[in-house]
Amino acid sequence: MSVKGFGVHTAMWAMEWNRAAAEFAIPEAVRYGIDFLEITMLDPQGVDAAHTRGLLEKHKVECVCSLGLPLDRLPTNNPDGALEFLKMALDKSHAIGAKAMSGVIYGAIGQRTGFPPTEAEKEATVRVVSQAAAYARSLGMDYGLEAVNRYENHILNTAAQAVEIVERVGQPNVFIHLDTYHMNIEEKGIANGILKARDHLRYIHLSASDRGTPGKDTIAWDEVFAALAAIGFTGGMAMESFITVPPQIASALSVWRPVAESREDVLGYGLPFLKNKAKQYGLI
Repeated sequence: MSVKGFGVHTAMWAMEWNRAAAEFAIPEAVRYGIDFLEITMLDPQGVDAAHTRGLLEKHKVECVCSLGLPLDRLPTNNPDGALEFLKMALDKSHAIGAKAMSGVIYGAIGQRTGFPPTEAEKEATVRVVSQAAAYARSLGMDYGLEAVNRYENHILNTAAQAVEIVERVGQPNVFIHLDTYHMNIEEKGIANGILKARDHLRYIHLSASDRGTPGKDTIAWDEVFAALAAIGFTGGMAMESFITVPPQIASALSVWRPVAESREDVLGYGLPFLKNKAKQYGLI
């Protein structure tokens, strides 16, 4: 993936990406010296792409976009609807100027059956991801699959599961997207997950164990950065902290109380903490 360096997930400023959020977040991102924004799109169709792209170009900030599918448009229950939604979201991401679209774009946050994924579910997921990734490639975009914890989705929880699906899809623009918050729950050692995904890992969320301020949590950050250095990681590193969570997604993410003192604490303490660790291990 062409996006490199340090980014910040726009949940720092707003979960609903509209004109006001863009006008607030993009200049502040520049003030904190980040390389790119990860723009989360709860409602891709409602995003004013031209407005966002104009602000990104004005401030010389790159971006990726992220989202999850609606629960009624999943590869496993509505493959045609899922593909239609993904193509619409890819068109919107491309119009914004995104280099990639990533996240739970193989399913939904809140997609759980209470059982491991069946072979039929995996086959359906691979079929839709393959078609969506081919469409992304026609737009010159990469397509990322984020492994998330068992409470949010049952299809992809671990790096090993992500490797299986990515290799079954078999398209060069499809990559693995890991997240330290989810890995802290699911992996038998965060470094083991990074090493397992090494051939396909191009993006990582650097997220605190409580989704608050990195460095004021229990993530083994030296382990994270040492493993990234060991695999020669050159992709994007995005700090993800959920400071602003609207009611419609709070339940799915299980974030209904403050996870940090303030946005200023996360950006003023957490971001420098992560950048200093990355410098210590020769990643930036």
